[in-house]
Amino acid sequence: MKIRILLVDDHTILRAGLKMMLNAQTDMEVIGEAHDGRQAIQESQRLHPDIVLMDITMPDMNGIESTRQIKKVLPDVKILILTMHENDEYVFQALRAGASGYIMVGDYLQRVNAGEEKDSYSILTEREREILKLVAEGFTNNQIAERLVISPKTVDTHRTHIMDKLNLHSRAELVKYAMRRGLLED
Repeated sequence: MKIRILLVDDHTILRAGLKMMLNAQTDMEVIGEAHDGRQAIQESQRLHPDIVLMDITMPDMNGIESTRQIKKVLPDVKILILTMHENDEYVFQALRAGASGYIMVGDYLQRVNAGEEKDSYSILTEREREILKLVAEGFTNNQIAERLVISPKTVDTHRTHIMDKLNLHSRAELVKYAMRRGLLED
């Protein structure tokens, strides 16, 4: 039986990347998504997930208050906090509110930066890095061309080179790669 997961984060691109990675696991399935704390409570009650992956800093209602309210109604649900920093004071507040633990999204990025993970980002030119970030942020070739004052055909050529160098085969893989690299932070 698959672990049923609810993703809660106000960043659409981050949710999309996480969903793609989690659904790629044979024993996990993302059954729903929420963009703020209030929606997280509603979706938790509607879907009864096994795990809620919860961002802390969201508009309207933050992850700490949302965690507290979900645990009142569904005491058996496990809530894991998504964080970039291990010593994040909010993590401890969330644990007190009933979260089961936390996942450090920044851990992978630290390993890459320390050279522990082999990464091909360094072989991209400055322009290719710029285009990779814009593609991952959802801009079309025409929008990127306009922004960088180059032709859409040139954007397409750069994009092809990026995908060849990084051994990626779709826009979704490009977004996932950009997330892992930390290119989509606010």
